Amino acid sequence: ARLDSIIKESPDRIEAKCSVARSCGGCTLQSLDYSAELKLKQNKVENHLKRIGGFDLSNVEIEDIIGMEDPIRYRNKSQFPFGRKNGKNITGYFAGRTHSIVEFDDCIIGIEENKNVLKAVLDFMEKYDIPAYDEESGKGVVRHVLIRKGFATGELMVCIVINANSLPHSDKLVESLCSALGSDLKSVSININKKNTNVILGEKTVTLYGNGYIEDYIGDVKFRISPQSFYQVNPVQTKKLYSKALEYAALTGEETVWDMYCGIGTISLFLAKSAKFVYGVEIVDAAIQNARENAKLNNIENVKFFVGKAEEVITGEYENGNIRDIDVIVVDPPRKGLDKLAIDTMLKLLPKRIVYVSCDSSTLARDLKMLCEKEYELKKLTVVDQFSRSYHTESVCLLSRKDKAV
Repeated sequence: ARLDSIIKESPDRIEAKCSVARSCGGCTLQSLDYSAELKLKQNKVENHLKRIGGFDLSNVEIEDIIGMEDPIRYRNKSQFPFGRKNGKNITGYFAGRTHSIVEFDDCIIGIEENKNVLKAVLDFMEKYDIPAYDEESGKGVVRHVLIRKGFATGELMVCIVINANSLPHSDKLVESLCSALGSDLKSVSININKKNTNVILGEKTVTLYGNGYIEDYIGDVKFRISPQSFYQVNPVQTKKLYSKALEYAALTGEETVWDMYCGIGTISLFLAKSAKFVYGVEIVDAAIQNARENAKLNNIENVKFFVGKAEEVITGEYENGNIRDIDVIVVDPPRKGLDKLAIDTMLKLLPKRIVYVSCDSSTLARDLKMLCEKEYELKKLTVVDQFSRSYHTESVCLLSRKDKAV
């Protein structure tokens, strides 16, 4: 449905801080008072668990949603599409469910430096007559600009996604970005994507300036981040989310932990400081390479990372006798949740505790229903407002084996 007119305002309605909030469609809750937004998200997660999962939450320890002090300027990563309108290059965000660019130069949930980067890139394109990419014709050069910032370090990265093998006058663009961003700029690169696809990044990235990465911290764990790395977009809330996951894991230093869908090792390394040993599994090879580098970067030796499907790797290691008892399994799957084979594997290995981190409460509820049918019970739940001003949430749950319930 689309809002046509307001007959009577809700007492929770406020004026959106962003002038293009409605047309952009990214921040769907900009007109909602933040305290009401938190209540809405808490209710959404609980209702999914009741309706889809069939849970009686009266026996579950439900903590208050963890919100933000100020729900703006929290995103450490933004990807801006480029296009042409009335004969000139433009950028902004795609309007909801379209590939029509809503033109603007600042996003209030993104970092303030985005505006300087976009101006520098547009000025460069105008000066050297470099056209933006046109999806219909497949012609043009600049497709997207990806910007990342390490909130703890202040380090900045700019990656230009192009529909070409090289970017003309790229040295001048580097000079312009250095002038606009100063010493905080640590990496400028181009990513080559000449395919007719909705996928933003191509397979090849060429570094133009710096080391090709930036560094950031979650707590006291340092991470090296490349343009392709998966890294949570809200570092302030990520620390709270991972701290809650660590609390639910209840590690004493004697546990063996498996981190399924470990990505670049963010949760694995966070847990390793309190566990006996942590194993991480991820199907993306480049992510595992980053995870191993991040372990070395932090001098963390009680971790081991595997490339492959988590359920196959864990089962193989267990059946080969390489691991014995599994005390805790941590899962942080994509939005689609766990597949049945992953759930069957967990029910076969029967760790004492499962910590489930979820970015989609509907698939979370579906998966918990299967896990808690016989072997586990849902003990604790915390919702974290990871994506303020949008309807998305993160949740973390603790499942305990029924014969080991805490």
